[in-house]
Amino acid sequence: MKKGCFTPLVIIIILILATGIGSIYYLYAKEQEPPVRYENQTAEQKTIVNKSVATGAVVPRDEVLIKPQISGIVKHLKVEAGQTVSEGDILAVVQVVPNMANLNAAENRINRAQINLDNVKLDYNRNSSLLEKGVISQADFQPFSMNKMNAEQELRAAQENLQIVQNGVAKRNRGGSNTDIRSTVSGMILDVPIKVGNSVIEANTFNEGTTVATIANMKDLIFEGKIDESEVEKLKEGMELILTIGAIEGVTFRATLEYISPKGIEENGAVQFSIKAAVSLDENQFVRAGYSATADVVLDKREDVMAISESLLQFEKDGSPYVEVKISENEYDKRTVELGLSDGIYVEVLKGVKAEDEIKAWNSPVKSF
Repeated sequence: MKKGCFTPLVIIIILILATGIGSIYYLYAKEQEPPVRYENQTAEQKTIVNKSVATGAVVPRDEVLIKPQISGIVKHLKVEAGQTVSEGDILAVVQVVPNMANLNAAENRINRAQINLDNVKLDYNRNSSLLEKGVISQADFQPFSMNKMNAEQELRAAQENLQIVQNGVAKRNRGGSNTDIRSTVSGMILDVPIKVGNSVIEANTFNEGTTVATIANMKDLIFEGKIDESEVEKLKEGMELILTIGAIEGVTFRATLEYISPKGIEENGAVQFSIKAAVSLDENQFVRAGYSATADVVLDKREDVMAISESLLQFEKDGSPYVEVKISENEYDKRTVELGLSDGIYVEVLKGVKAEDEIKAWNSPVKSF
């Protein structure tokens, strides 16, 4: 009986002893571990840029569509895409295909004018002989002379009308032929959508006409893009944009914001606003129309200010930011800081730390061995 009574007590004592020994060993082992050390960083002088991103494309400010002044078939094509032309240069020549009804009317007009002229000449010749004989006066003869000149003019007009119906231009006006399609502006030809033999239609009330060529000034380019509604109110006309063109590596372009759309368009569940910016090009730079581009919109900028990495920041329960500054080996002092502009990686420090302070990188512990 006595032996059975002491068995639980012995077990309890053994457990207590084991726990004590284990605790002592744990504390001893803990003391033997090397202390945890942290990496330290200092403030740097940086330029902080707060920016937003807009996607779009670089396009000419104005693209002019050249249309023919008369319908017909392209007989000669004198240019191709990529060429530079001046205002007034001939781009193509159109051969007129006469309308049969107009052609018939023009021929009938000539016949009538010829018949009238022949009749007027009979009267003119008859009265001309009477004038020579002194039977009639010069005043009586004047109407017959006028009738002859009018009939000759009408015949010439009818003949020129037939030439216009057949060829698109009268012989005496060949220098101003509307069968010659001329450039209305100076610039580079971006596209020539027609070929020799194609039919073209003049612009009229019922048809916008066939485009013969597209011309633009490639030194006057703009960036057309879209920006999210959450950031559009931060933009103002005159802001600087930094363009990155995917097809041109290692080069950035500057642009100036000129236009912000007053109306947004919903795309994929988000409202987007159109923006336009004038692109600044150097004298020897050339950018092709239609290149896709990304624009960094500079919302705010601080040059040469003291900044620290945002990863060094810690926050109180009320949201107040602070950092831990090294005061001795493995000992840090908490410093409340006043922050300025941030670009998402670095943040401007207005108050709280100095340039020489070593700031604890609290999320980068390093064990010493």
